[in-house]
Amino acid sequence: MKLNKVLTILLLFIVQLATSQITGRIQDTTDNYPLEYATAALYNQVDKTLVAGVITNIDGVFVIDNIKNGSYYLEASFVGYTTKTIRNIEVAKGNRKIDLGTINLVLGNQLNEVEINAERSTVINKIDRQVFDSKSFQSSQGGNATDVIKNLPSVTVDGLGDISVRGSKGFTVLINGKPTQGDANAILAQLPANALEKVEIITAPSAKYDPEGKGGILNIITKKGAANGTFVQVSVRGGFPSIEPYDTQVAAQRYGADATINTKTDKWNLSFGTSYQRNDKTGRREGELFIINEAENKQTFLPSDGERSFDDINYNGRFTVDFTPNENDEFSLGFFAGKHTVDRLADITYYDNHAVSPIESSNRLYTFSYYNHNLRTRKGDFVLGSFDYGHTFNDKSKLSTSILYEYTFLGGPTYNDNVDTPAYNEIYQQEYNTNDNPLHGVRYNLDYKLKPFSFGTIETGYQFRNLDHEGEFVYERDGIVVPEFSSNIELKRTIHSAYTQLTGNKNKWDYAAGMRLESMDRTYTEALVSEASANEYKYDFVKLFPSASLQYTVNDATKIKAAYSKRVERTTTFKMNSFAEREHSEVFEQGDNRLLPEFIDLVELGITKEFDSKNSMYATAYYRHVDNAINRVNTLAYESNGIVIDSILNRVYSNVGKSKAIGLELGTQFKATKNWSNFIGANIYNYAIDGEFIFRHRDGITRNYDVNSSNTIYSFNVNSTYSFWKNATAQFTFNYLSKTNTAQGEDSRFYAPNLTLKKSFLDSHLTATLQWQNIDMGLLNSNEQSIATSRPGEFYTYTNYVYEVDMVTLNLTYTFNKVKNKSKFIESEFGKREF
Repeated sequence: MKLNKVLTILLLFIVQLATSQITGRIQDTTDNYPLEYATAALYNQVDKTLVAGVITNIDGVFVIDNIKNGSYYLEASFVGYTTKTIRNIEVAKGNRKIDLGTINLVLGNQLNEVEINAERSTVINKIDRQVFDSKSFQSSQGGNATDVIKNLPSVTVDGLGDISVRGSKGFTVLINGKPTQGDANAILAQLPANALEKVEIITAPSAKYDPEGKGGILNIITKKGAANGTFVQVSVRGGFPSIEPYDTQVAAQRYGADATINTKTDKWNLSFGTSYQRNDKTGRREGELFIINEAENKQTFLPSDGERSFDDINYNGRFTVDFTPNENDEFSLGFFAGKHTVDRLADITYYDNHAVSPIESSNRLYTFSYYNHNLRTRKGDFVLGSFDYGHTFNDKSKLSTSILYEYTFLGGPTYNDNVDTPAYNEIYQQEYNTNDNPLHGVRYNLDYKLKPFSFGTIETGYQFRNLDHEGEFVYERDGIVVPEFSSNIELKRTIHSAYTQLTGNKNKWDYAAGMRLESMDRTYTEALVSEASANEYKYDFVKLFPSASLQYTVNDATKIKAAYSKRVERTTTFKMNSFAEREHSEVFEQGDNRLLPEFIDLVELGITKEFDSKNSMYATAYYRHVDNAINRVNTLAYESNGIVIDSILNRVYSNVGKSKAIGLELGTQFKATKNWSNFIGANIYNYAIDGEFIFRHRDGITRNYDVNSSNTIYSFNVNSTYSFWKNATAQFTFNYLSKTNTAQGEDSRFYAPNLTLKKSFLDSHLTATLQWQNIDMGLLNSNEQSIATSRPGEFYTYTNYVYEVDMVTLNLTYTFNKVKNKSKFIESEFGKREF
């Protein structure tokens, strides 16, 4: 028996000595982006039988062990890419490790480098994310990143321009994998759509990412390439005159230009980019406000109608230099400076139906009409600098470090004038708010990826983030400072975090698991200008944020995956400022100085199916639970003596308890004919809020409000493209969002159809894109949404926002040479979140 064991061990040892290892790296040929979870299948070259099949790791690397002597060929494949075959792989005695090097895969079925007849896949599904090709959404050309992502199945954009991922307005934006802390809407609005290459949606992120964002992560990947040389691209955009003027005082202006210059050598990569965009939006605001004042036995009805338009101007300059002195070291230095100004004009007439009467009576005590001029200017001046360094060791482990500093000046006043109507010659009241918010932010990262082990790859890292955000608010009424509304505030937040992450694969299983430990200290101080001392509110926590994902490959065309992630949505200074600001004539807006961050648990289960290279589908069921859910809610406005103000509501950001969403996301891409391709995505979920919120008036009034709301919400996006010739296409898109419930009411449905014609000239150097956005023709209710809130026995509000339709723009893009763009730029880490 012992002899048999010895012989068995000796035989296994001899077999091991007689076998070899085959390794390589699979990547996207366009931008050298590693293809994680790509398939490497090894076949016997004589009888074409499958010998072994493995999946690549996060770096696109695969390893096939225990290969006997013989002749083989390998097929490298990934969903949406053309399969590449490596033939005549000879395994012989003495050749124990065969490195096939880098295997480049082409996205779509491209015939050769001269003429491309096939289309790129709109979406590629990976274990932890979906990757969308931005060039598939032609209606976004000449616009910004928001115009791209609103076409994705997980994403909706409502009438106010607020972006949601699976119904959540809290999500994190990465730029080329680097985290930002700015306001997501502002970040995406500043990125030109022409600069985007891909968009990744990571709905259940791993522990290596910062846990912020209850909706997950949007990773914006900008254009880049592999070839040396100089890349120059210039785009100009102009809008045709508005078809619907909406009786606005000034016509909307839409024009812009952006340019990118990129020079790359073996060691240097220098990029410069600049952009100027004027993106005005006209429209109207129709509203009703009904308030009950039981203490004085009065009810107030306040109808209104008037202009609501936006003048949006954004310009910036960006510079990045990358230096790679050798294959082991890489340095990167980047700067960004920009200005962004949005003037929101709401000139509203509160007409003669503005009536006050006894409760449950039609006898008016008086009626009153007036005109309200409301102009809110929001400015953001950004200056950022970052430095990155990475070193790859000989054993393939890697050390990376990054530091970013940001100074941002946020500000802009609000003018609120009430005058008589229609003569406008008597001023009833003039109010003025300043809003100056200088911000300093620092982020430091240190990451280490260990050499690959047989069971997978281990990554670990540390992050430090510090935010210091001040605010000075001066409130004037008729030229006199109002001390009870004038204040100084400051938010300081320090975060230390560390993580460990494991990724690997075994046979048909791919797995990832990690843990992030985070410590946060938050100090918020506020004081009226009339007070000698400030009130201080502290909050801190030490929490674990675990994550895990698992994928099983049923066959080459079908994969099943599951994931879990714990997240946090941090509070902003704006939502914590408890001093009221006059947002509109009938609205005070304020935050909560005791506001708690939201803590989120995300779970999802999905399947992907590829029918052939042109047709595929995916489905993902998900569940999201949120503690300390933050909502914007309305309450009655009170005088200092506790008496209700007849015609003003308080709009407050507050924790309202718990919320949950249970949903199903679906997507499919298919070709109806040879020249007609389609991508359709849909999301349906039940959203419920259950709890209460506490309103604390500065004069000591405290009121509790119950919150209980539930509704089924759905959205869908259609993207249909028809190719006339190889260089001319027409694309129709349709984005639809159903009625949505809120803590105190509901938002109506919202939809926008668009048509785009695209044609290239001069050997594809010049591309012209003609866009017809928000198609309406007087027959539909495109780009229009109403918002209603109520509390029985206290108030009812209804506001309908009617924004511009039938907008036509022309975008021209000229590329001076064929070299691929390798540009990459930094973006705001802190300030844009507060914009």
